[in-house]
Amino acid sequence: MGQPQVETSPKVSDEVRKTTCYMCACRCGINVHMKNGKVAYIEGNRDHPINKGVLCAKGSAGIMQHNAPSRLRAPLRRVGPRGSGEFEEISWDEALETAVSWLKPLRETAPEKLAFFTGRDQSQSFTGWWAQAYGTPNFAAHGGFCSVNMAAAGIYTMGGAFWEFGSPDWEHAKLFLLFGVAEDHDSNPIKMGLGRLKERGAKVIGVNPIRSGYNAVADDWIGITPGTDGLLIMSLIHCLLKAGRIDADYLAQFTNAPVLVNGDVSSPDFGLFLRDEDGKPQVLDRATGKLTAWDRPGVKPDLTGSIRRAGVTHASVMHKLVERYMDAQYAPEAVAERCGLTPERIRTLAAELARAAFDDPVVLDRPWTDFRGRKHDKMIGRPVAIHAMRGISAHANGFQTCRALHLLQILLGAVETPGGMRFKPPYPKPPEIHPRPHAKATPGQPLNGPHLGYPMGPEDLALDDNGQPLRIDKAFTWENPMSVHGLMHMVISNAHAGDPYKIDTLFLYMANMAWNSSMNTRSVMEMLTDTDETGDYKIPHIIYSDAYSSEMVAYADLILPDTTYLERHDCISLLDRPISEPGAAADAIRWPVVQPDRDVRGFQSVLLDLGARLGLPGMVNSDGTPTYEDYADYIINHQRKPGIGPLAGWRMSETGLTHGRGEPNAAQIDSYIAGGGFCTIHIPEQAQYFKPWNAAYQDWAVQTGLYDKSAPYLFQLYAEPLRRFQRAAEGHGDRQPPDHLRDQIREKLDPLPLWYAPDAGDPGSYPIHALTQRPMAMYHSWGTQNAWLRQLHGRNPMYLPTGLMRENGLQDGDWARITSPHGQITVPVAEMAALNPNTIWTWNAIGKRKGAWALKPDAPEATKGFLLNHLIHELLPPKGDGLRWSNSDPVTGQAAWFDLRVRIEKADPPTESQPAFDPITSPVGQGPDQLTWSSGT
Repeated sequence: MGQPQVETSPKVSDEVRKTTCYMCACRCGINVHMKNGKVAYIEGNRDHPINKGVLCAKGSAGIMQHNAPSRLRAPLRRVGPRGSGEFEEISWDEALETAVSWLKPLRETAPEKLAFFTGRDQSQSFTGWWAQAYGTPNFAAHGGFCSVNMAAAGIYTMGGAFWEFGSPDWEHAKLFLLFGVAEDHDSNPIKMGLGRLKERGAKVIGVNPIRSGYNAVADDWIGITPGTDGLLIMSLIHCLLKAGRIDADYLAQFTNAPVLVNGDVSSPDFGLFLRDEDGKPQVLDRATGKLTAWDRPGVKPDLTGSIRRAGVTHASVMHKLVERYMDAQYAPEAVAERCGLTPERIRTLAAELARAAFDDPVVLDRPWTDFRGRKHDKMIGRPVAIHAMRGISAHANGFQTCRALHLLQILLGAVETPGGMRFKPPYPKPPEIHPRPHAKATPGQPLNGPHLGYPMGPEDLALDDNGQPLRIDKAFTWENPMSVHGLMHMVISNAHAGDPYKIDTLFLYMANMAWNSSMNTRSVMEMLTDTDETGDYKIPHIIYSDAYSSEMVAYADLILPDTTYLERHDCISLLDRPISEPGAAADAIRWPVVQPDRDVRGFQSVLLDLGARLGLPGMVNSDGTPTYEDYADYIINHQRKPGIGPLAGWRMSETGLTHGRGEPNAAQIDSYIAGGGFCTIHIPEQAQYFKPWNAAYQDWAVQTGLYDKSAPYLFQLYAEPLRRFQRAAEGHGDRQPPDHLRDQIREKLDPLPLWYAPDAGDPGSYPIHALTQRPMAMYHSWGTQNAWLRQLHGRNPMYLPTGLMRENGLQDGDWARITSPHGQITVPVAEMAALNPNTIWTWNAIGKRKGAWALKPDAPEATKGFLLNHLIHELLPPKGDGLRWSNSDPVTGQAAWFDLRVRIEKADPPTESQPAFDPITSPVGQGPDQLTWSSGT
């Protein structure tokens, strides 16, 4: 009997087009195989600096995202009530003129009545530029809901943070410590890095209440109690200080540990740095014993210096640091029970950190010169790499916890040294060289500066002359002074309440606020449909742009349909969130590897068209014609300042093409396409480490256009901007906080990291912590409409530890009622042994509203899937003081959704997960039973 003839090497494609993935935030390079003009297959690009050919399930499933039945097909105008999903298709001209008819009168009279907030896009430098030109102060992206604590704490402490701004030194680390890292962000680089660590025998330790993903492959797992990471970290610092296991030379040279601080409680400058006539912080020089500026060439700062001057004793930051963390309240015996650990566990971890850092340092034979002119013949590193993400960030104490983690790294000398954490260009950038926030709206004029920035004191708050918030989200106010990413999660509730003022138009992009991008989800849906006494909607106009028929679509009045990521131009810019790695500056593009088969347009091009119709500066020529034909034209020809544009590669110079600074090049995008969709500018070898202090790096950064001038700085163990806010709360200065916030500011805005317990309900009534994690196979909510990814995560149980399962008489597949101070859900449960014994958790954003995403009403995501968001409120439970306090970090305003506490009880199985909502009508209907198509002949 003959063997069947099988084609073992079928022709996959007739052309390969290289672009950038958008199935998560990694921004991996992909090869899109085309066959007969259609997408046939997606694989990793082996030449790409981020993923080097590796591609995960999400990336491969991009072909299903591109062909999803839920794709919007044309501009839409609402014809039924909000929330009904009833729309009619209209032309683009009609859609844009409708938007102009709402937005133009606002710009001419009250531009602050436009609130423009974007979700998980990667073009914030562009959308912020548009909003600034319009003149509204009300712009931000989703960071305030996601991980602003991580970003703000990193910038204020050391000029950069984890993930987007920094990365472990995978090649030299000998101990890798993760805090609160899930698997959805930066997943391919981390997986590749973990592989390299394990090849070399480096140890991996995971600190997380949940042992999944990276923690599951770690050599050791520490199942900490949620919200106590900061307490653990400070106990580790206590142990290291007590044992003398810190890098004193690193602290003296590169941090503000030797900077002198006013120690007179009766002085108006108490707690502020001693400065010279030029405003520079002072240190004592060990060689001369004299006061001097921290950056004077040749100075050797005295780490433990003190001086008495004009009757006031000034002592170094190091004195304050030792006094705080050597206190017995941070001893392992004092903190272990609250952390869910034993004292021995904490001491063992501290000893492991010390051994890795100091007993076996990494020494690279690379001479370098620091900013004071001191020559170093080698690069000496502490091979402890630490990485963290939103698990420690999304708490009411997240900012100070993140600061504490950076303090731990710095005490070990493990930031920007071989084996530790390394910054990615354009970082490091200290807060001083970032802009300050601007919020002064003037009718008919652009905003007076960038919306977002880093306040250095009360003078930078976004308040009017009467102390009232200038922004609808109340960012940069006394409630959350350092809200550097804005507060997207507060926009709808504040707009609905008309507090601090009413808005007219809410303009959202890729922000699924009517479902999984809001706390208090049911109430948000009610706010979007609520009317006033005249019957008009309290938020009069809602414009929404998305590529897909998400839950938010049904609540908009005007829909501007976006393309998929394979059908548009995108710019992953050094002005924004580039694809850089520690050894190189790098940016990338997306480009239309296929043209849309629907009447949709890339959102950035739509914004430019809308800006030209509105006559916004920078978007319209003097003769009234648009400045830019589309977003691709903008990418090529826009200059943020002379020589600096959205893309750094293949720019024009007097001698030809160059990378970095240069004039626009009409063929720039073509050059990127020919180069694989990215550009890499390598950092010279002698500039690869010690970037904030390395003269060679500073020179390279200026030459490349990352800095305007050399900007060395010190890591800020003691954050003076926080002390300035404290001083105001103590009664100093012209800008004073309201009385009910004084105690909060005095306590929580401490210039040295501290820990305080989150306040999220009575532990007696709600004894159990509840968390969400996002699966590696899904990025936010888009994955649950993807035909391939749905097979991996079509439903989500609530995972309970073994003890809670037994205590409540539960088995896998049973149902439980989960109750918080705000609400209740009834959901299926499953047992998980590798879990903090007082914590339950589920996958995030699996649950879907019936009718959304072109899913059928009986889809498992809509019947067995659920959201934890229904249990979380944007406000804390009443405290009995007549006030309602925000469920957020008091420093940055980040949503504290990981502070959730609940109780559980076994429930009779309902027909579907509760709460259940009525189906919404989707403008694209339902998808087919089988999603098939052919790219063949």
